[in-house]
Parts: sequence; structure tokens; C-alpha cells
Amino acid sequence: MESARLMTLVEELARPFVARREEAMVLVLGLVSREHVLLIGEPGTGKSALARRLASLVDARFFKYLLTRFTEPSELFGPLDIAGLKEGVYRRITRGKLPEAEIAFLDEIFNANSAVLNSLLSLLQERIVYDGYSEIRTSIWTVIGASNTIPEEPELEALYDRFVLRHLVQPVPAEYWDELIDRAIVIEREGYEAPRPIVTLEDIAKAYEEIFKVDLSPVKDKLLKLFMIFEEKGMHTTDRRKGKAAKIIAAHALIHGRRRADLADLHVLRYIVPRDIDDFEKVKAILFEEVRTRDKIIQELGEIRRSLEAMKPEIKKARTYSPRLIDYYKMLNQLSNRIKSMVADVDDEELINMASELLDEIQELLSIISLKLSM
Repeated sequence: MESARLMTLVEELARPFVARREEAMVLVLGLVSREHVLLIGEPGTGKSALARRLASLVDARFFKYLLTRFTEPSELFGPLDIAGLKEGVYRRITRGKLPEAEIAFLDEIFNANSAVLNSLLSLLQERIVYDGYSEIRTSIWTVIGASNTIPEEPELEALYDRFVLRHLVQPVPAEYWDELIDRAIVIEREGYEAPRPIVTLEDIAKAYEEIFKVDLSPVKDKLLKLFMIFEEKGMHTTDRRKGKAAKIIAAHALIHGRRRADLADLHVLRYIVPRDIDDFEKVKAILFEEVRTRDKIIQELGEIRRSLEAMKPEIKKARTYSPRLIDYYKMLNQLSNRIKSMVADVDDEELINMASELLDEIQELLSIISLKLSM
């Protein structure tokens, strides 16, 4: 399978959503590496819609369920076959249920009771459900879990660790609210556009085999150093997750059309290492300091430019007494500090010029805000 089609899958998955490209990349990473993904964040951020769209784009059987402590195993794995019981055979009718799905979305996964959680643990690890007198072999390729919070209970630690990829889904940033509202109105009026499959799960299976051919030697030493740094900072990575990280790094390289990993691929550690909510920002900061690739800086500067383009018309049309001006003033100063930090030790004329242009734009917008606030 051509790597370009994998990147097309990322872009097409993100297309209907506002500011959700990173979420799309995480889900495709999970799909290509055949690992499970946990999306952490408040309701209403598009988690289930992203999962459903991914299944449609790869023409995969999809199962979705909201778990509570009252959820019964039969709701997920199918009811018992009464006719079979009369004949002394214990089996479930799995048609349309989780065992026959290829991509599943389980909302509030940590709210389930112990009976369901124990079954899910074996499902995530072995793709098998141990059910009383029988084993149910499932078709699951990837499970996408969702939760408002990170579990603190020790009995949930094993299940939490099975989600190799974890991503903190933040609300859409303020600079995209205007686009978000416009897009929401269109969706309310016309509904979501039904996506057409662009790859098959068979294609993904072939891509999965290719990730084991990616050469990781160019980044191995740096990867080991990063694991040491994370440990020193109090962020322990289990042995399982250290091993899985290599596969995710290779998948990231493959999606970007490379058969040799480079430093940019190490940024996927931001989805593997974090355990607690605070860890997500800590890991991101460490990776930015330790793995300052040119492409990554260009990407970050591009994101800032898009933020400025979204803010500019809002600032110019804002009334002099608008409290939003103060919020924009704070955001612009934060962006300015971020840019200066990015290029502080960079000896690259092109990057320095890009940063200078952005800093000039920020200063211009700050001047407009200062003038409006002084009126």
C-alpha cells in the first residue's frame, strides 16, 4: 500500500472537523499499528464522530457503545443462544455486536463493571473474549476508548495500560470558534457528508506488515536517551509500552512515506509516555527541547500563522469595549514567547525569517488591541 494513501486517510478523516488533524493522526497511527487508542476529554469534542468516520473511510464493521456500571456482557458480546442452551451448548449470538466489529468505539470505558472490564482486558490484549464455557474469537482490529478522566483506581491500571496511544482531546481553541460556528450551522442544516471508503482494512493489514521493515536504527540511541529523561522526570514507561513505542514510531515514519525513521517520528512519544493529565504537557515540552527537528519547527510556525490568520479579522472588527480583546492580547503574547523559544538556538536563516515575520504580525495586532483598549 502506498504511503501517500495513508496520509490521504489522515487528511480525509480530519476534513469535516475543525482543528482536529492531530486527533486524526493519532487514530490512523492506532489503525496502522493495530493498537488501541484512548481519547481523553470532555463530551462534545467529536471523539465518537471521528471514530465512526474512520470506520467508514476504511469500510470496516463498526460498533459503538456507552458503558456504565449497569452494562451487561450481553449488551456488548451478544445474548445467549436460548436454543443452544436447550441442547446443552453455551454460545452467544454475536451478530452486530462487539466480537464481529473491526473498529469499535467504547465511550466512558472505565465506568464498566468488573465483569465487563475483565472481558475487555482479554479483548484488548488477545482479541479473545473468555466467556464462561467458551472463547469468542473476535474480528477487532482497533478499539477506540473514550473517557472524561484518567482512571485512578489500581484495578483499572492494567486496562489503561492496554491503550498504547493516549491523547488528550482539548476543546477547539478560541481562534477557531468562528469557523466552528459556521461549520456547525452547515452540519445542522445538511447533516454530515457520508464518507466514501478510500482504503480497505486489507490495505491497512498490508501497511501493518510494512511497519516491521522500517529501519529504526537512526533514532534508537535518541529514543533510549528520551526514556531515561522521562524516568528522571518521574514519568515511568512500562516495559510493554517501551516495546510498543518502536512500532508506533515505525508506523509514523511509514505514514509519512519513509522507510527509515528520523527524529520527527519520536514526537509520537507524546501519545505513549503520559500517564497523568499533567504528563501530556511535560512530555510535549521535553520532546520539543530534545528533538528540535527543522520540520517540526516549520509545522509549529505554520500552526501559529493559521492561528494569527483566524484571529486577525476578529481583532479588527472587535468593538473597543470588547472583553475578548484582553483575551486576544494574552494569547498573542503567549504566541510571541513561544516563537522566540522555538528559534532561540536555531542557526537557520529561513526559520529565523519565518519567525521574524510572525513576530511582526503579532506586534501589529498587539498595537491594534492597545489602541482599541485605550479609547
